[in-house]
Amino acid sequence: MVDVAPNRTATLAGVGVVGSSHELPLDARLLVIANAIDRWLDVFKPEVLAIERVFAQTNLSTVMGVAQVSGVVMVAAARRNIPVAMHTPSEVKAAVTGSGRADKASVTAMVARILRLDEPPRPADAADALALAIAHAWRSGSALGGDGTGSRGTTAAQKLWRDAEAKAKLTKNKEKPGAAWR
Repeated sequence: MVDVAPNRTATLAGVGVVGSSHELPLDARLLVIANAIDRWLDVFKPEVLAIERVFAQTNLSTVMGVAQVSGVVMVAAARRNIPVAMHTPSEVKAAVTGSGRADKASVTAMVARILRLDEPPRPADAADALALAIAHAWRSGSALGGDGTGSRGTTAAQKLWRDAEAKAKLTKNKEKPGAAWR
């Protein structure tokens, strides 16, 4: 959880990593995560939730696990009317480090620097989550206008990025029947 000021200054509001025992059945593992997410959302009451977009990897079980957890998080957000944004790992890396191919160590170091932390967040998953939150705020313009439009102080690059995303969504929805509701 990060707070991002109109000048793009990000401040750590909280961070945590939820885990569950691999010895538990899948439904019980997802319940552990769901309960933790519910507590987190009820305490911090975020304005928006950013989730890593799942993409095809060579390890199908990893993709399935991430997708299942993402679904649990999206449902928890939907119950609270919290908008959910999804970003790919390369988008997050590019926003935080300037390179979509940055390694974990670079992302962690930049997160610590951006948030003005004395030590890098641990474990690495915590730094990844914070990078995702920072990237969303910076790329969406929500840090700039407070209304998600970036109406105040939007940089030319942010405007171009948003215009390109909007155009891509329009094109995608025209190509897919029934996709307008997504």
